[in-house]
Amino acid sequence: MTRTVLRGRVLTFRSEPQGLDDAASYRYLEDGAIVIADGKIVALEDFSAVDTDDAQIIDHRPHLILPGFIDLHVHYVQSQMIASYAGSLLEWLNNYTFIEEQKFSQQGHAGAIASAFYDELIRNGTTTAVAYCSSHPRSVDAYFAEAEKRNMLMVGGKVMMDRNAPEALCDTPQSSYDDTKALIARWHGRSRGLYAISPRFAITSSPEQMEIARALVAEHPECHVQTHLSENDAEIKLSMELYPGAKDYTGIYEDFGLLGPRTLIGHCIHLNHRETHVLAETKAVAVFCPTSNLFLGSGLFDRERLMMAGVRIGVATDIGGGTSYSMLRTLDEGYKVLQLRGQRLTPFDSFYMMTLGNARALSLQGTIGTIESGCSADLVVLNANATSAMALRMLTVANLYEELFLLQTLGDDRAVAEVYVAGAPAKSSLAS
Repeated sequence: MTRTVLRGRVLTFRSEPQGLDDAASYRYLEDGAIVIADGKIVALEDFSAVDTDDAQIIDHRPHLILPGFIDLHVHYVQSQMIASYAGSLLEWLNNYTFIEEQKFSQQGHAGAIASAFYDELIRNGTTTAVAYCSSHPRSVDAYFAEAEKRNMLMVGGKVMMDRNAPEALCDTPQSSYDDTKALIARWHGRSRGLYAISPRFAITSSPEQMEIARALVAEHPECHVQTHLSENDAEIKLSMELYPGAKDYTGIYEDFGLLGPRTLIGHCIHLNHRETHVLAETKAVAVFCPTSNLFLGSGLFDRERLMMAGVRIGVATDIGGGTSYSMLRTLDEGYKVLQLRGQRLTPFDSFYMMTLGNARALSLQGTIGTIESGCSADLVVLNANATSAMALRMLTVANLYEELFLLQTLGDDRAVAEVYVAGAPAKSSLAS
């Protein structure tokens, strides 16, 4: 068995940090060794304690090695419409998104975009993402085929949408059921792929299609579920007009049995107290999408309120409403959103959320998100001296959390020195 040993400063989280002084929440090795074999982590030890005989040693000192970043909410089919000017969510959807997603009916388009999308993830240190594909099954095939080619653990699914969108994008309740069943059979559990049942949101799904989604969730409890909730005031108003019998927007998904521990719900900005209680009770995950929320003027996520209520929380780029593939840039904006809320987001909080926190949100702790024996060797190597401005600031950095905050605040894809997917170098292998 061939072993690889990655040497460098290593940081991995054990639990959610409770403050800057909560050293028990993470493990940090100044001169660490990550032992890898067959794509898995065999051990994490001080380098001096590791038997390196017959091992390939890759020395990343003085860089920092962490678990690969995890992104809980992206639209890979929107990769070519990032930075599209619009005043609000619904305007943006109608003027750009629905037009862009129609291209995925074209032969070859999905494969080309999937390849470019994965390149961007790797450049930015993301090794797992949860994506909405378009309503075309071929967009899902391209997404998972590219993941399989790169041996990446990816989650995704075809959007189900049968109204309030261009005819060329709409499916029907029955076709969305048939397509989703076939795609689950083809891709869920194949290689490292995992399927997410994906009713886009209440506005674009009729009650009949929501019943179909309920049936799919009941038939496939092993799959994730993803949708959107309470991103924008106009969206909430229209959703309630379309579902007048629901208690509130969250109540729509609640009534159709779509909320549970494997449910990932983007945005969750404008929730009333009942909705917050329902998310906590069902253990659904509220996904914070800071760059998207700022770009579309949707509102400010209230992390502290949701945490106090017991709601599980994740974080995501939300490409292409989001404006960066980088989880570092995303958490930089997340920090600013919470500053405006009068809430603190420590650097340890941020890096926990990008790694173990998002793995827990996916119920995949023990598989990804941490550096421990038996986990997949999905890793990112960060260089806090990547730019001249960062190097200048590093001259005065005195401890680990200051370095992490520097990486979060000034870092981007240039700070990602290398990425490993199942133990294989991925960033340095990209075509230049």
